[in-house]
Amino acid sequence: MAPLTDSRPFVPATGLGNPHLQTLWGPLWRKTVHLERRRERIWLEDGDFLDIDWHGPHDAKVPVVLVLHGLTGSSNSPYVAGLQQAMAKRGWTSAALNWRGCSGEPNLLPRSYHSGASEDLAAVIDHIRTARPLAPLYAVGYSLGGNILLKHLGESGLDSHLQGAAAVSVPFRLDECADRIGQGFSKVYQRHFMREMVGYIRDKQRRFQHEGLSEGLAELAALGSLENLRTFWEFDGKVTAPLNGFLDAHDYYRRASSRYFLGAIRTPTLLVQALDDPFVFRHSLPDASELSSSTEFDLQNKGGHVGFVGGSIRTPSYYLEQRIPQWLVDVHGSEHSPL
Repeated sequence: MAPLTDSRPFVPATGLGNPHLQTLWGPLWRKTVHLERRRERIWLEDGDFLDIDWHGPHDAKVPVVLVLHGLTGSSNSPYVAGLQQAMAKRGWTSAALNWRGCSGEPNLLPRSYHSGASEDLAAVIDHIRTARPLAPLYAVGYSLGGNILLKHLGESGLDSHLQGAAAVSVPFRLDECADRIGQGFSKVYQRHFMREMVGYIRDKQRRFQHEGLSEGLAELAALGSLENLRTFWEFDGKVTAPLNGFLDAHDYYRRASSRYFLGAIRTPTLLVQALDDPFVFRHSLPDASELSSSTEFDLQNKGGHVGFVGGSIRTPSYYLEQRIPQWLVDVHGSEHSPL
């Protein structure tokens, strides 16, 4: 098991020590954070698009944090808006990415977003660097977004074009996480994800039908019936793999799991993970020997999956929105301190 960093231990809010309460607090009970944001559409080389929601000072030299949401999330996910608000309080700009089809409008191609879509992340990084060449660029990814971020960092090595990165509640081994979420109470999350992901494909089918995109409709129809898809293994084998160029679920999980890319990371990187994450087996977490010298592992006993809710139920505090901004500021300061 990789060692803890010197960060203070996370203490769950009184009454929220259970990992499922930690996991469910944000989507079910957290008060909505309302932000003024500017949407930008990025067109990709394959003719599809990604939407980014900007928040914070519009200054060419102010550091930018690219925020990457998780599966079935969006820039409106509570943890995304919360981090954007926290970065703005420190005078930083943030750009919340919506993966393909996640911004409220189905994407234009049959292909979907998935846990290995690092080429889309690379395109966004290139776009922001071109638009703001003087701004230091950082990235923070949650769950699926964290997996994609770590995969990109490992693939690109010294050429990640990021000054620092943080990844939270990462499904380091997608195959093992597909098994874990099918156990016990976690089946509740699995059912939710299945409904959302099947809905994602059906929304796309309706768009293709409305716009007369016969080739796209034919490719989606070739998937067969979407009824009775109950597990990630079934969905990823029947939908994710054929739509995105993988042989099957096994091939997708092997090629997209970030654990296989960790040793090649050369960008300063923070990993924040809870041992009680109901999506991730403990044995799926990387050992210290798998991490590069540029990686810190903040491994906490409690926190659930993208939870880390402290304080109290009446006045909650959010560990991730304290820990990550401070870590980014420290990395930025060390990189820009005089010799």
